[in-house]
Amino acid sequence: MTSGQRRSVSEPLGVWLIGARGAVATTTIVGAIALRRGHTGTVGLVTETEPFHASGLVPLDALVFGGHDVLDTPLVKAAHALCRDVGPLAPELVRLVEDELATTEQHLRPAPAIVEGRPPREFVGAVQRDLDDFRRSSGAHRVIVVNVATTEAPPASAVLGLDLAGLERMLDVPGASLPPSALYAYAAMDMGAPYVNFTPSVGASLPGLEALADARGVPHAGRDGKTGETLLKSALAPMFRMRNLQVRSWVGFNVLGNADGLALSNPATAASKTESKGKVVPSILGYDPHTLVRIDYVPTLGDWKTAWDLIQFEGFLRTPMTLQFTWQGADSALAAPLVLDLVRLVDLAAARGERGGLGHLAFFFKSPVGCEVHDLAEQYSRLCQHLKGS
Repeated sequence: MTSGQRRSVSEPLGVWLIGARGAVATTTIVGAIALRRGHTGTVGLVTETEPFHASGLVPLDALVFGGHDVLDTPLVKAAHALCRDVGPLAPELVRLVEDELATTEQHLRPAPAIVEGRPPREFVGAVQRDLDDFRRSSGAHRVIVVNVATTEAPPASAVLGLDLAGLERMLDVPGASLPPSALYAYAAMDMGAPYVNFTPSVGASLPGLEALADARGVPHAGRDGKTGETLLKSALAPMFRMRNLQVRSWVGFNVLGNADGLALSNPATAASKTESKGKVVPSILGYDPHTLVRIDYVPTLGDWKTAWDLIQFEGFLRTPMTLQFTWQGADSALAAPLVLDLVRLVDLAAARGERGGLGHLAFFFKSPVGCEVHDLAEQYSRLCQHLKGS
């Protein structure tokens, strides 16, 4: 899985999904098959718009999927479980792609366990063996590893500062506590596979993993896909800044019902998510209005989520005003096209020999690596300019 050469169009590109039987992964796989067979259009795919047509992106029909999950739910069953009104998939569409879902099933593996009292390097080795087996069995020239698993709790502060030498020492310490997302990132990049962190989990954001990416010549992107409420924040906050309207408070309340919603009902797990959602507005405005981000679990919502935001601001003559908006959408249908976009764009970066955190992909993330800009329009401009080589 070399990262500096362009594979031919005839060769498949492997996509290894961490959390491969979850809602986002299942919708991504169903969507890719439906696109390949002409059962759906390209609405929601950024890379299918005009600015990207001449970029040399891998064709969508070249993607082949594999992955890990702690669950053993058959992929066909997982897809049917996301049919309306629980999720975004139409029953007739799932029936049309059942055969290819069964074929993809052959590339899914049980996630290896992190055994208490054993060194984390054993877990890394198990992941790398499965990745190498997938590369060989699928015929993929390159494998992109994408984390779409349920959000994990933030690690201890000591872990966040680990350099590469410290991280590699901990890999050999029996019982050492390292986040699974970071172990997956290490496993992928150590063997030359680019890594995408679509979750708020720590992933490849440790200093030691950035050093590893540079040493191995591997690109990575993340973190926390920007799909709903924060997407609107990153578009609206620049309006207030440009019109010199003073935001006094910006509060957002979110409810969702999928597995991620259940995980985020734990305050410790939710901490990383609320942090990434909460810092966007102050970063864009350049000052700190009162902000509040709340996420609550409502199991009857299934894959659907709702966000309600209330913005209080001052206009000319200090006139008090408010803006409210409600965002309702299917979580997986918002995320899946971005996963496909990111796979294609990270593959292109690898083909160009780029390494380390891909700051030009900040457009897709709440907490982007390698970029401090949160203004959506500016992020998009930087993405387009980068692809043009300027």
